Amino acid sequence: CTAMTFTQELIEKNLSVWQQCLDSPFLQQLGAGTLDEACFKGYIVDDSLYLREYAKVFAWGMTKAEDLEAIRTYYSLLSFVNEGEGATRLVYLNRYGLDDASIQHLPQRPENLAYTDCMVKAARDGQGAPECMMACLPCMVSYQWIFQRLLQQYPNVRQTPFWPLVRDYTSDAYEQACQSWLAYTDRICQDLDTERKAQCSEIFRECSLHELHFWEMSLQPRTDLP
Repeated sequence: CTAMTFTQELIEKNLSVWQQCLDSPFLQQLGAGTLDEACFKGYIVDDSLYLREYAKVFAWGMTKAEDLEAIRTYYSLLSFVNEGEGATRLVYLNRYGLDDASIQHLPQRPENLAYTDCMVKAARDGQGAPECMMACLPCMVSYQWIFQRLLQQYPNVRQTPFWPLVRDYTSDAYEQACQSWLAYTDRICQDLDTERKAQCSEIFRECSLHELHFWEMSLQPRTDLP
């Protein structure tokens, strides 16, 4: 049988954490269409604040980039955040009478702040592109894994207000984008020594756990929204 790639190994090691994300009350209620919209509104706001910091991970990556391929990869990730996720997010903010400008003064909740601090630190202090990709991949790739399974579990989510979000992460285009980011990561990690691979694996693990904490946080509505 073919040996697993580095990213396949990472995903395999963290599937139990991603399964906990999928099983979280927030996502289960979202899939069933029973989630309190106050919780979802809080999630959209938190996600907006998260994505602002997430973009800084790519800024560090671009600063340290040693070739154009790295810059193109960060640009494609950033473009997806701005154009793909961003479009749906803005529709939801508008639904709740909010916009990006009106929420930028709001604080990140502790779980959100811990996550983005972890990512930015990994990209800032790491040696280069491998550490940067370890920081940003768990968010991107776990969303594909989670939402594909959520749609299988709850096909009627298509009839809920949450469908545009689910649709974004279950599209063929998103799957193809994830595959290209994973392939790029495997290429840049193939010659890493054992110690650096272990460090990269630890970043991936830590960020996967932060994903779980983010979903758990999202079950509590924010108390500072109109």
